[in-house]
Amino acid sequence: MKTSVAVLSLFAASASAFSIDTIPGAIAPTGLFDPLGFSAKADEATLKRYREAELTHGRVAMLATVGFLVGEAVESKTFLFNGEITGPAITHLAQVNPVFWILLGAGIAKAETERAEIGWVEPKNVPYDKPGMLRDTYIPGNLNFDPLGLKPEDPEEFFAMQTKELQNGRLAMLGAAGFLAQELVDGKGILEHLSS
Repeated sequence: MKTSVAVLSLFAASASAFSIDTIPGAIAPTGLFDPLGFSAKADEATLKRYREAELTHGRVAMLATVGFLVGEAVESKTFLFNGEITGPAITHLAQVNPVFWILLGAGIAKAETERAEIGWVEPKNVPYDKPGMLRDTYIPGNLNFDPLGLKPEDPEEFFAMQTKELQNGRLAMLGAAGFLAQELVDGKGILEHLSS
């Protein structure tokens, strides 16, 4: 327990030094990938919000790319949805029972509420001209959810893992966009393209 408290305090100290020079995700040869220069104009709080958004979108995209492939691979071979969902993955959502949407909406609302409670300052404590203020000790993306115990305790290893997650998330965002575009162009599933 003492070790985890020491590690958390170390991470909290590093969170306060969040800058372009120390941000995870900057790798050689490109360094910090920011072709539009958003980070150059951003203060620490804004940079943390940008990173939080990038991590969130990357995590959703990683789930989406896996969902595309798995959804098409198990089509009509699963007990879920009675095997009634067929066709390319982009058509699957329209075929899902409306009860699923209620459960999914409730699950997303619960997850987002917990994320807001962990990372964001309560609205009553935020100046009106600084909406969406993150907590000073909050490390973007660190939601204290690690059921498999994969989060390293060493700060350097944690930094490397953050960079790997960012790189995988960036790749997944491009991959999901490519999957969507390809299926919209010809109406064929991704796995159908791979097998032909």
